[in-house]
Amino acid sequence: MRFFSKLTVIFNICFLAAVVFWYIEVHNRTGGNTDPVLRLPWLEGSLVILGYLAIVVNALFLLLYFIFYSFKVNMLVPRWIIIFNIIIFCCQLYFHFIFK
Repeated sequence: MRFFSKLTVIFNICFLAAVVFWYIEVHNRTGGNTDPVLRLPWLEGSLVILGYLAIVVNALFLLLYFIFYSFKVNMLVPRWIIIFNIIIFCCQLYFHFIFK
């Protein structure tokens, strides 16, 4: 569970990067300008794909955490990771289902 929690944090950071890229592209788009945000399009594409997959990984992590927590299984996951994932999951739900 510790490895999965760290992996989830990495996915959530990619989600934050994807949101920043989306914001920059939407607000810096001028008449016909289709330049990518980064000069490395493969890196930007990878971060965006990982960022959009983050909602699935985060939901699975939180579901497993609450199942283990309800059965009183001792997990060595730091509390800040749990709080960070819950906050980012709320932001992901807002971004994917309400904001867009």
